[in-house]
Amino acid sequence: ALELIDFKNALEQFQNLVEKMIIQKTKESSGSYTTDDDEIDFEKFHTTVQTLFGPAVKDKNVQAFFRKVMNNPDEKPEWPEIFGCFTGESHGMSSLSKENMVLLVSEKQQITHSVVKRKDVIKGLVKVPLLNFTVTASQKGVLTVFSKKIKSFFSYSFYFHQDPTWVNGCDFLPNLKYIVAVTESTVILWDYKSKERQSNGFVIKPMKNCLLCVSTVTVADSLAKDTILMGDDRGYVYLLTITSDDFIMKQSKAKKESQFKVLDAESFDIPKRKLHDDWVGKIRYFPALKCFGSCSTDSINSFILDDIKRLEDHLPVKEFSVPKGVNAFTYCGKAKVIVTGG
Repeated sequence: ALELIDFKNALEQFQNLVEKMIIQKTKESSGSYTTDDDEIDFEKFHTTVQTLFGPAVKDKNVQAFFRKVMNNPDEKPEWPEIFGCFTGESHGMSSLSKENMVLLVSEKQQITHSVVKRKDVIKGLVKVPLLNFTVTASQKGVLTVFSKKIKSFFSYSFYFHQDPTWVNGCDFLPNLKYIVAVTESTVILWDYKSKERQSNGFVIKPMKNCLLCVSTVTVADSLAKDTILMGDDRGYVYLLTITSDDFIMKQSKAKKESQFKVLDAESFDIPKRKLHDDWVGKIRYFPALKCFGSCSTDSINSFILDDIKRLEDHLPVKEFSVPKGVNAFTYCGKAKVIVTGG
């Protein structure tokens, strides 16, 4: 109880210190600040924090906190950041040591299962919250599903080796319950649920251009089909709809290749539209906006955000220009903000 009271007192003093820093920085910005003995520089801030919390704080976290306050006083950091973490769930109090009495930090578990071999890299990682698992795809064709059950991870994967080209991305088809991945010339559909995981799936080929990214269009209008978006190396964005009937009706007459059955790409209606003048680096569908986004290093058509119907009707699209293009983007629903990185 005494330690708790001491910590609350130290925290109150720390928050007062931060308030003084914010006032000081605000006055500096307005030109009304005059230097005096109460000026708080980094050395004074560092010494005060070490006095209040002792070895519980690390120098790098103190520096990061100070920079955040000085760079943006209107959005001051949360106090747990001074310890380099945020409060989280705890699975019990019995294992607490004196080092983590201040904050309860949720435990992290390292997955030691090796999903890739040497000279291979992960090219895609997708979380599937509804089914509580994660999908990864490696460049050389290892697709893996990690599932957490009873506080332990298990995984299963297969090595897709019939196509020598690299895998460039993956996603999950929520209605058909398949894993989708794209290579330079094919679309892979893997039935991860099958007991014969090594031999149950489909390959759609040949695709004329090099596919670089893939994303699922998440809509709840049908349980028997899924729609995916794909981008290629010539600036085209594709819209491919797959139904459960396609797995039966569109199989190639050729013999079954080593693992997967072949579906003829020519038998699918795949609308496409050239939206960029360079590679499509990333594509994603945002259910909250009912729009898709795609980006490219193209400086003119750097980022596109519009309805997927634009891929079929060819009406003007909402496009944004960024010098040297865009490499990545994401959407935050809470803040209603899209952020791009060039």
